[in-house]
Amino acid sequence: MELSRCEWVRQCSNVCLLGQPGTGKTHISIGLGLSACREGIKTKFFTAASLVTQLEEAQKQYTLDRFLKRLDKIDLLIVDELGYLSFSRAGAELLFQVFADRYERRSLLITSNLAFSDWGQIFQGERMTAALLDRLTHHCSIFEMNGESYRFKESIKQSKSDQSMKAKAK
Repeated sequence: MELSRCEWVRQCSNVCLLGQPGTGKTHISIGLGLSACREGIKTKFFTAASLVTQLEEAQKQYTLDRFLKRLDKIDLLIVDELGYLSFSRAGAELLFQVFADRYERRSLLITSNLAFSDWGQIFQGERMTAALLDRLTHHCSIFEMNGESYRFKESIKQSKSDQSMKAKAK
């Protein structure tokens, strides 16, 4: 609940939600984004793949500076599903630039299915990853969201309910 008050955004801090699929990371990030909007905080939500695609496209169109300036006006940038899809080296470098430029100036909320120790595969190198994590985690609330997938639990519950209904019908 404290995060929904958005003081962390006003202080230019970050939030990282890490854990297995189905544990509520995206759900919470959307909720925190909505809270920020209600507080009048400029907020934008991207999947990591979508953001990298848009960065690469802007670079190809020679509009990268303009796109980066638009991102810089956003107080809270939410980047969902970091680590689900891999990026080109150029895409990883552009994403690094966005993240690094926000350090102590704007807030990031990142969701990832990967532990920080595995982020080297996203950013294709230990040095870039170490530099990024150093900045990102300096002022950051980190939540490890482990446990069974909510969707999986619901499908098991539904399956048991369906089996029970079939048994009663016989």
